[in-house]
Amino acid sequence: MLMDYLKELECKMAHDYQKKDKMATSILVQGPIIVGAGPSGLAAAACLKQKGIPSLILERANCLASMWQLKTYDRLKLHLPKQFCQLPLMPFPKGLPSYPTKQQFLSYLKAYANHFDINPFFSKQVVNAEFDHVCGVWRVKTQEVTMKKSVVIEYVCQWLIVASGENAEEVMPIIEGMEQFQGPILHTSLYKSGSMFCGKNVLVVGCGNSGMEVCLDLCNHNAHPSLVVRDTVHILPQQIFGKSTFGLSMWLLKWFSVNFVDQFLLLMSYLILGDTSQYGIQRPKIGPLELKNLYGKTPVLDVGTVAQIKTGKIKVCKGIKRLAHNAVEFVDGKVENFDAIILATGYKSNVPTWLKGSDMFSEKDGFPRKPFPNGWKGEKGLYAVGFTKRGLLGSSIDAKRIAEDIEHSWKALKAKPLA
Repeated sequence: MLMDYLKELECKMAHDYQKKDKMATSILVQGPIIVGAGPSGLAAAACLKQKGIPSLILERANCLASMWQLKTYDRLKLHLPKQFCQLPLMPFPKGLPSYPTKQQFLSYLKAYANHFDINPFFSKQVVNAEFDHVCGVWRVKTQEVTMKKSVVIEYVCQWLIVASGENAEEVMPIIEGMEQFQGPILHTSLYKSGSMFCGKNVLVVGCGNSGMEVCLDLCNHNAHPSLVVRDTVHILPQQIFGKSTFGLSMWLLKWFSVNFVDQFLLLMSYLILGDTSQYGIQRPKIGPLELKNLYGKTPVLDVGTVAQIKTGKIKVCKGIKRLAHNAVEFVDGKVENFDAIILATGYKSNVPTWLKGSDMFSEKDGFPRKPFPNGWKGEKGLYAVGFTKRGLLGSSIDAKRIAEDIEHSWKALKAKPLA
């Protein structure tokens, strides 16, 4: 019955679309289309497959988890313990450390895709996705650039799952005098190792987890890093009493209020890391967990950077006013020379650039308008996975919910008689 229904839909769809574009190539997909072959997309595909529902992943890069493979530095490890980062239905293999390395995590993702026989269509850049109200389907247009020409293909489906991620595009700030600076200015997506900066003065802009860890990596390669800290930030020890700070926080929240746990975390951070304000790093007035819940701002988990700041090997600087040749002028009036600048300024969602005709995602930041835990489901078969600002744990929760929701309509579709 399902195949009969799909054939009927395909005929109607082709007849309607040929009126608009006689040269169009359309491919009908039985199950959901998933945009993005990162961990969130793989999790959604695996949960669907467990329920007997096929899916098709469209990925703009030529590999799985392109963010991890192509845009991360060599020393990167998971910032949270592995039990909070494993995908649904398949735990990490035994014997891995609590905080797996970048390569160990990538090996896990490849094994995960093989285990569930997930085979994404690579090099498929989604340029437009829109719901066809006449045919009641999603039309997803992709572009692939080959050696000779650009190939445009349209995929048609009943359900569309957005898994392109919170970190789809680099955030590149505009700083006065950037065109005059003589040294390299690169985003952390291009940074691999501090080895190329040995002996050089390097300014790292941004004090999130990436900026702090890049500074530490530069230190370990005998560079001379300085860190721009423009705003307030919470820095927490990665572990407390030998336990993961994140895991301990989740356990405490089962018994105590957010405010109580925040006060506990701040006390432990003071005892372990000291008063960071002495070194130019001010904490927000709102506690780390409350700040995360209200604004999605993640606290930094220290992996050794604070110790290097205390010794003076990493300098802390105010915000940048302007650049000139090989010099940087800061807002406090200081001027220092640097050989290179690394922008640890983060990433952003790109969903509004290609998803059209839907108000599920905000045009402002590319995130679902409904906050977690309600942002996973939109209208007319539209879903989102990996936009919770809660890492892979949030992605796993969304993937399971999406699969369960689609299963109901999938079963109804299979039972639908041919009209």
